[in-house]
Amino acid sequence: MMRDFALEAYFSDWDRAVRYNLAASDSETVPMAALIALADAEDAARWRTLRLGYTEPRGAAWLRDSIAATYDTIGPEEIVCFAGAGEGIHVLMHALLGSEDHAVVVVPNYQSAETIPASICAVSGVPLDPARGWTLDVEAVARAMRPNTRLVSINFPNNPTGKILERDRFDALVALCRSRGVWLFSDEVYRPIERNEALRLPQAADAYERGLSLNVLSKAYGLAGLRIGWIACRDRALCRRLERLKHFLSLCNAGPAEVLANIALKSGASLLARNRAIAERNLGLLSAFLAETAPLFDWHVPEGGVVGYPRYRGAEGVEALARRLIERAGVLVLPASVFRSELLETPADRLRIGFGRADMPECLEVLRAQL
Repeated sequence: MMRDFALEAYFSDWDRAVRYNLAASDSETVPMAALIALADAEDAARWRTLRLGYTEPRGAAWLRDSIAATYDTIGPEEIVCFAGAGEGIHVLMHALLGSEDHAVVVVPNYQSAETIPASICAVSGVPLDPARGWTLDVEAVARAMRPNTRLVSINFPNNPTGKILERDRFDALVALCRSRGVWLFSDEVYRPIERNEALRLPQAADAYERGLSLNVLSKAYGLAGLRIGWIACRDRALCRRLERLKHFLSLCNAGPAEVLANIALKSGASLLARNRAIAERNLGLLSAFLAETAPLFDWHVPEGGVVGYPRYRGAEGVEALARRLIERAGVLVLPASVFRSELLETPADRLRIGFGRADMPECLEVLRAQL
């Protein structure tokens, strides 16, 4: 039996009770009218003539064409769409893993990347190292592997730390997985929004024949309400298994969401540039705030994504701080308990702060008054 999804349960308990969500992991969204205004003639016609019936389980062919265009080697037949990234993780883990298998998962990570495989088979955790900027020891991954290891799961840019794995380490990890015939599952939902493109990693599905790339419009694009995610995979037989498992869950995506997603992907350069600029501005403000409040906080500055994971050194501890900010200031942050792991010990003195939304300056002023 899987344990509760701690992060989502925390949001469910507190998101509506606060005024400022400083824990959000997505970018600033746009009004639907503004998104529709970006449509080319083809998508404008799709929107006007859309019929609200069932859609293709894998995702509309024209949507998969647009998604495939974001990869170097992947075609539309190697894309399966899902109702958000969460459904994709659930389906993939059940498609690949059985009770006799073993998986390796980096920690910290998005909880379902650990919890779902652990409900199926044996799982080992490999920690990111905060003393070395949250990097991953590839040799530790090799030591964690067993003869029955079937999957290694990574997440870069990482949630919650914002770490982008160094290219040489990524290449070494791909070589390790290839040498042992192990699937490499890569959660890449923050990949398009690195502030320094020189740090951008290849997508796993492009880099490795057994690479599995997960992405979604929720994070970098700021379009979480569309609930459109996907997995890219060169193994077409596995894609068919993913589709068949999806039949038991969402079955298909919503037609209006598919049209809006296609508009977003075609307008990706402008949407991503806008959200990257907001994140860069906010990261500067947040870094200045944390420096100003030293020695209460210290951190490794995130390299990608829109979340960071600073250490809180106050005597009350992060759990008490998080509760105080909710009760006295109406500000939501995510304490370390939300990112606990069942696989190994994780830091208890951290909190996740999101910096992708436009109201960040106002949030920081409220936070400053409390601290």
